[in-house]
Amino acid sequence: MKITFLGTGTSSGVPYIGCGCEVCQSTDLKDKRFRSSVLLEIDGNNILIDCGPDFRQQALRAGIKKIDAVLLTHEHVDHMMGLDDLRVFGEVNIYADKNTCDAIYRVFSYCFNNNYHGIPQFVLHELTNEPFTILGTEFIPIEVLHYKLPIHCYRVGDFAYITDFKTITDEEKVKLNGVKTLVVNALRFKDHFSHATVDEALELVNEINPQQAFLTHVSHEIGLHQRVNEQLPSNVQLAFDGLELFI
Repeated sequence: MKITFLGTGTSSGVPYIGCGCEVCQSTDLKDKRFRSSVLLEIDGNNILIDCGPDFRQQALRAGIKKIDAVLLTHEHVDHMMGLDDLRVFGEVNIYADKNTCDAIYRVFSYCFNNNYHGIPQFVLHELTNEPFTILGTEFIPIEVLHYKLPIHCYRVGDFAYITDFKTITDEEKVKLNGVKTLVVNALRFKDHFSHATVDEALELVNEINPQQAFLTHVSHEIGLHQRVNEQLPSNVQLAFDGLELFI
């Protein structure tokens, strides 16, 4: 399995509009972050996790030629508002929980009627918190709380991708046992009401004890990429846009 980080930023992206901080003014490309998304390439299939408003630029930069399925974690703008750009891929199967499916029907209502030519072709698959299969590959949903909103992140094999979590129950943590590569959100060092801090993310990493972990969904407030990496444990790194992993 190949994993490409299409974006590693929080909902505002980095640089933040109108900001003059050292991160937003940095010339290091690793400090430039699209909204968070990853592409999984498994047995010749391209499976996208989240499709935010930067998807068009992400797809062009990564040279994406096809999308075989889309997994959505939740219905917030930075995770689903790029869905219209999937029209170039023909019929696309989208997997999401009920809240997110309802939001897609509402926001993209024009995609489910015949009143317009050239609309995206979505086939929605409503998920529960039980394992499911996409194109022969099993995925395990992991429910976390994004403040008070239950959202779903995903494990496939020895890889798990967790974004926008603030808290997770012990029952859901069990699903992460044996994970070797863990991706988890870490907004900044300072506390936030709906996103894990760096310390809270590292606490989860220490509990799961993967071989390697990557922090994503970060804001400009976290600091410069290189400087933050120097502070992290040896098995933990800040992810960056364009990073590729082979599992």
